[in-house]
Amino acid sequence: MKVLHLGFGGQMIVQCEALKEIGVDATSCHFNQGKFKFQPDICLHLNQLSKEERLQRRRELLAAAAKEYDIFHFHFGKTFLPDHSDLAYLKKLGKKMVVQHRGSDVRRLSIARDQYKNPYVKIKKKFKNEKKVVAVLKKMSSYIDHAIVADHELLPYVKDFYKHVHIIHQAIPLDDFEPKYPSVSNHTPLIVHAPSHYTVKGSEFVINAIKRLYKNGYTFRCELASKLPHDQLKELYKEADIIIDQLRIGSFGVASLEGMALGKPVICYIRNDLTNTYPQELPILNASPKSIYKVLKKIIVNPDQRYKLGVKGRQYAEMHHDLQQIASQLAILYEKL
Repeated sequence: MKVLHLGFGGQMIVQCEALKEIGVDATSCHFNQGKFKFQPDICLHLNQLSKEERLQRRRELLAAAAKEYDIFHFHFGKTFLPDHSDLAYLKKLGKKMVVQHRGSDVRRLSIARDQYKNPYVKIKKKFKNEKKVVAVLKKMSSYIDHAIVADHELLPYVKDFYKHVHIIHQAIPLDDFEPKYPSVSNHTPLIVHAPSHYTVKGSEFVINAIKRLYKNGYTFRCELASKLPHDQLKELYKEADIIIDQLRIGSFGVASLEGMALGKPVICYIRNDLTNTYPQELPILNASPKSIYKVLKKIIVNPDQRYKLGVKGRQYAEMHHDLQQIASQLAILYEKL
């Protein structure tokens, strides 16, 4: 069984590394090297080519991969060709396919706001055209039967398109994230917020709360880091006492997971209707744009709570996001395709 993961993101790289460890021949391939400078098995660096060269390179990859791989695991709605016309070709060849939707590629305001009453949610500009988002979902699901999402927040956006939708949590290589719990004797905690997208993650609310806390005399340090390569960001997380993830979407992302794995208390907005879909052990401090100031104020002055939440976070990551566990779930899914 040879599997090609295509698209971009640190999660696909982590998944491939874990799959290899359990005997699945998996390869990760990025079209471009993004700002976080992840290191996939293959990177095409298409952004360094002309438009014609990019399309030719994609076609060359498709032809070569169709001969070499049995299963294609697409991420973030990306396939070999921009118009997804490669799916018909792969289907005709009898190739097995699965798509893993990550968030902005499927999330729609008409559902998040109107159906689930989330007043905070924002959509990345290039995904605001819901007709285009739905068109891609229809196109992909006409050739692919199985889709993966990380949690119940994303489920409503895809469940009506694919025959089978699987919830498989984000994975983390725990051995690479040695916990460094906040010191109970530290009364000047370091807060770290590293948004991948300033508006979508609700960073303006974080900054406003930080300014207000400084003005009111609370003692702490703060680092806002949005453009650091992932390895440097990880080092910053290690030194943090509090990590703030996202305040608009209503579910937690990889930043929360990495924070918990490192033994840090994590703040993130979890929608009320989604809290029961997570395991009871979830130790994330729930904060909305309206409550972020109060939540931060309480954790800043409570080093004992920071330590206890850090310990619980590491335990949660071990129980529910262990890399080998997720890799096994993927391998089982591949057998069902």
